[in-house]
Amino acid sequence: MRLLLSNDDGISSDGLGALEEALAPLGTVYVVAPDREQSAASHALTLHRPLRVQQLSERRWAIDGTPTDCVNLAVNGILRNERPDFVVSGINRGSNLGDDITYSGTVSAAMEGTLLGIPSIAVSVAGRERFDFSAAAPFTAELLRALSGHQLHRHTLLNINAPALPRELIKGVMLTRQGKRRFGDAIVEKVDPRGKKYYWIGGDDLGFVEDEGTDFAAIARDMISITPLHLDLTDYTSFEDLAALKLDWR
Repeated sequence: MRLLLSNDDGISSDGLGALEEALAPLGTVYVVAPDREQSAASHALTLHRPLRVQQLSERRWAIDGTPTDCVNLAVNGILRNERPDFVVSGINRGSNLGDDITYSGTVSAAMEGTLLGIPSIAVSVAGRERFDFSAAAPFTAELLRALSGHQLHRHTLLNINAPALPRELIKGVMLTRQGKRRFGDAIVEKVDPRGKKYYWIGGDDLGFVEDEGTDFAAIARDMISITPLHLDLTDYTSFEDLAALKLDWR
């Protein structure tokens, strides 16, 4: 296999290192990742300035851009003559569950790979302070071996979340759907030493809506979650209701 690895935690992230080591036996591994943390960058693409590329070794490059920049530049530039068989993004230090996927640079790197026609996977560990990659890394390698003989549905990527636990404490794997997070007050207002207001976007994590079959439910049970995500955002169930409005505007 030819594998392209990226992430949103930056080229020096230990999660990326663990993934690179676990996937090395599968074939040729290329790493093209941001030169610094780009968490919550979502699917941003840099259009208004040039991107700088630093080659760190034979198959590792650091980019001063977003995760989406990294995958796009890798496929269409750096590796244009060696198209990857898979794009793998991660391993993220923190979960990408439920609504969080809309902000996630990790998931967006896999989205970019999918848009470019390459089967893609996003991998995260659901921890907050302590992170254990001993389950997520080898599981990703095993998943890629299994996928090598199959084909993902068109415009579909896999979003993997693993508990931040040692491998021996993982209780299994669960196919899941996207869950729903509960959010608290997302804005923190402060005053600087000159009396000017400033704001932090953040807030406390109030957990998730308890619902069987979701990515949150799998993590709560110490299981690895696999959620297939489709890039066609059309809500086909709304067609009938909208057609009933009889909008005939000229």
